[in-house]
Amino acid sequence: MLTLETEILPLRTRHPFIIARGGQSEYRTVMVRLRDGDGTEGWGEAAPTKFYGETTETVLGALETYRRALPEDPFDLEGVERRLETLLKLNPATRAALSAALHDLVGKRLGVPVYRLWGLDPAKAPRSTFTIGIDTSEKMRAKVLEAGEYPILKIKLGTDRDAEILRTVREAAPAKEIRVDANAGWTVKQTVGMLPVLREFGVTVLEQPLVPTDLDGLGEVRRRADIPVIADESCRTAADIPPLVGRVDGINIKLAKCGSLREAVRMIAVARAHGMTVMVGCMIESSLGITAAAHFTPLVDIVDLDGAALLANDPFAGATIAGGQVRLPDGPGLGVTRR
Repeated sequence: MLTLETEILPLRTRHPFIIARGGQSEYRTVMVRLRDGDGTEGWGEAAPTKFYGETTETVLGALETYRRALPEDPFDLEGVERRLETLLKLNPATRAALSAALHDLVGKRLGVPVYRLWGLDPAKAPRSTFTIGIDTSEKMRAKVLEAGEYPILKIKLGTDRDAEILRTVREAAPAKEIRVDANAGWTVKQTVGMLPVLREFGVTVLEQPLVPTDLDGLGEVRRRADIPVIADESCRTAADIPPLVGRVDGINIKLAKCGSLREAVRMIAVARAHGMTVMVGCMIESSLGITAAAHFTPLVDIVDLDGAALLANDPFAGATIAGGQVRLPDGPGLGVTRR
């Protein structure tokens, strides 16, 4: 019989993390611990965001409901996922934490890393971006210099001074690859107007320029853009992918959106069947949550797993992105340890 324990993790970023919808420096995620009868523990992390209808409090409340759906057999990964979805709708970050904890437990039981359960080669993990949040030009310049070890930068846009932001970053990092994320902060007209600016500054990827529901607008942008257009907020689960085919070049998978490691792998399969680019992203979370997502990075094209690297107080050690390269731990399960 599995027992469930929770712990609130207070996290703080080195700098206020600001995107088009706002920002903050203080975050509270929830650690989930599942313990079996032999004392083996599986760990997971829920990184709630109000944009997807979750808070620390809703996570804790949902876990109390999900507690009664815990499997007798932790290897029943498919069955428990269906039961959790039946018990409560939504709550994807909460379910993702339980999914990660179960995969961690199974990997520890078998004595192998989670990526080995999927037959993956960790050496095939791509390089990760490092995100520069919205700030004053002076502070953004300082952040770019501080991120000197990372060869690929992701710049948050969606302001009334986006061209100035790009100019500042490009001047501070003349040789680095730059990708941008507007976090649904532009209209179609604004996006089309920004395309020459993105070209001027050598931007290579455009993520979620429009509000999530404007799929036709995304299609219009894609027809005009000469760089890949990636859907993030417009794509939560595998069911959202077919309507995006032909309207975007790729999708961004986040565990806090899709609800489980198994759903993430399904999303990869569906996207690949439609010839789409696959990206994995994250929220602001510790290395516990980041490592869960990092285990399937050998299957994707674009990685944005810098949530823990942005922290001033990461309580865990696991996957890293030092120098931009994703490196997976080789311990059993997720391979995460407490600092």
